Order: sequence, then C-alpha cells, then structure tokens
Amino acid sequence: MTHLADPVRASAHRSTAGTSPPGRSRRPGSRTTRPGARRLRPLLFCAPFIVLFAGMYLAPIAYAAVSSLFALHRTGLGLTAPTARFDPLSNYTQALQDDAFTSSLIRVALFGVVQVPVMLGLALVLALLFDAKSARGKGFFRLSSFLPYAIPGVSAALVWSFMYSSQSSPINRLLEPLGAAVPFFDEDLALWSVANIVTWSWAGYNAIIIYSALQAIPSEILEAARMDGASAIRIAWSIKIPAVRGALVLTTVFSIIGSAQLFNEPTVLQPVSGGSISSTFTPIMSAQSAVAAGNHHYAAAQSVLLAVAVGVVSFAFFKLTERKGQA
Repeated sequence: MTHLADPVRASAHRSTAGTSPPGRSRRPGSRTTRPGARRLRPLLFCAPFIVLFAGMYLAPIAYAAVSSLFALHRTGLGLTAPTARFDPLSNYTQALQDDAFTSSLIRVALFGVVQVPVMLGLALVLALLFDAKSARGKGFFRLSSFLPYAIPGVSAALVWSFMYSSQSSPINRLLEPLGAAVPFFDEDLALWSVANIVTWSWAGYNAIIIYSALQAIPSEILEAARMDGASAIRIAWSIKIPAVRGALVLTTVFSIIGSAQLFNEPTVLQPVSGGSISSTFTPIMSAQSAVAAGNHHYAAAQSVLLAVAVGVVSFAFFKLTERKGQA
C-alpha cells in the first residue's frame, strides 16, 4: 500500500504545482492591488487639502493676476459706464507712478525693518526666560504672554485707540504731573503707535514658537556646559540661540509677510488719528480704496506688486540666512 500511495501523492502534487500561479498563494476571493492604485492612495488622503488650497489660495492669486492685465477705459464725456480692455502694463505703470501707493510701500518697508527685529528680539528674550532653569511659574507667564495673540486684532486696536486718545489716554494722564504728553497720532509717531500694537499682539506668539525649539535641545549638552563652568548667559549665547536658528528664520519670514499685510490696526485707528493715518496708509489699504472706487483691476495690480515684493524679500532673506548657516 505504501508503494502504491507514493505515486498517487506525487502525481497529485505535480498537478497542483502545475496549476498554482508562481509566488505567494492567494486566498479564495482575495484581490491583488495594482502598484498604480497604491500610489494613488496618498493623493486621496491629500485631496481635501489640495482642493481647498487650490480653491482658496491658488484660484484668487490667478484671478488677481489675470484681472490686473485689464484696465478701465472711459469714452466720450465719461457719462457711460467704463469698459475693461486688455492693457497689461497700464495698471502697473499707474501703480508705480502713484505717490500714495509707493509711499505706502516705503512706509511698510520701514515698519518691517524696525518692528520685526524689535519684536523677535523681545520674543527671544521671553523664550529664554521661560526656558531658564531657575524660572518659577513658567506656565502662568507663557499663558499671559500668549493671551494678547488670542485677542482679535480689531479688538486689540480698539482698546489701544482708547489708550492713545488725546482725551482719554491713561498714559498721558499719568504724565500730566510731569508736564509731558505723548502725541501718539502725530505724523511722525503714528506708524510706531501701530507698531506697538503689533508687537504687543505677536511677541508672545513668536516666543512660544522659539520656546518650543528650545525644548528640543538635549539636556546632556546643557548639563555638560554647566559642569564646564559656563554661565547662564554664555549658555544662552553659545548653545541656545544657535540651536533655535531655524525657529528664528521661520518667525522672521512670517513677520515679514505679516508686515506686508498690515491692515486691521491702522484701519481701526484711522477715524481717531486726526488725519495722520490716511486711507492709503498701507498697500492693502490702498488696494481697498481702489476697490471702494470700483477699480478692481487697479487694486489687483497693486496686490500683485505687493506679493512680488514680499516674495523677493523672503527669498533674499532665505538665501542670506542659508549662506550664513553654511559659513
């Protein structure tokens, strides 16, 4: 029986091996996944973001760029409605020759050159204090520094307009015994009054970002520096600040973009500024004035010029910091 069964089993094995496909055996009813389908799976997960990003970000940029290539033309005595004609250089030429718009660009550039370093320097000092080994009540101070960011910009500007008012300013009331007063809405101080509000609102937010980067520094490095006799200031200068270079670059770029988008604070302060803050105080306000006048194409051209300027400055800053990092 054994010799008869062996050929039967051998033939059965050969027949099974001949019919089964090479590779792993598949379960009944299982389906193989094509490589192309596997590659599409990540795109399916990213599809909601891609759709929203394209619809809410890329589409408006494309629409503004196309709209800026058309200019409004009036015929006759101007009694008829203006018509939009394809004139790709008209709006850009007008914007570059517009003293109000170019002045707003220079004003915002000055704002960024002064306010951004001051704000990030203050944020860095706060982050180092939060990270100090001898600090007490870190949670309370982190929360209190972050609270101004949680207040909407319009609400913060309304509160500060009360602080700046020549009639109700508590700051000037405190200075009355000294015979001094701060003209917050003077033409030379109006920009820095706005800068004070922005610094108050965003310094704590940037400090939290820098503080998070400080938490990634290995504790062994800090302990080794302390054992070598390094002071807290030397540790901060030689170890902590170089370690948060990436966070500083990130917050600087965000601050540059935020400076170019300056709108809420000067718009809220404009009615009480006595004319020192005009309707074209910033590039965004200038574009908004063009929209209010019904010239959407001119506003689009101003927006495109502002976006290009911010992109060039951000790219140059990235390249500059990259070279310094490699050096």
